Amino acid sequence: MADKDDLRDQMIDAFEGADYPISSPMDLVPALPNGPGTKFESGDFSMTAMELNTKLGGGDFPYDTPEAFVDDVLAQLEEQDLI
Repeated sequence: MADKDDLRDQMIDAFEGADYPISSPMDLVPALPNGPGTKFESGDFSMTAMELNTKLGGGDFPYDTPEAFVDDVLAQLEEQDLI
């Protein structure tokens, strides 16, 4: 089982370097340490940023903070029973 707090911390660390507000997932790519291949792992959960983008809905852009974006990502992952 994935540790949601751990995933949240990993994602905030990865996405906080973007220039907020962000208006699309593409705004995040330059901030990612390994680009779209940046991987988020916890317990049995493992997904790259690119995989996240394909699994998630359109999101509620724009996002003003990395925390708001990550909280929405985690909520969508939970809704899909991925974490």
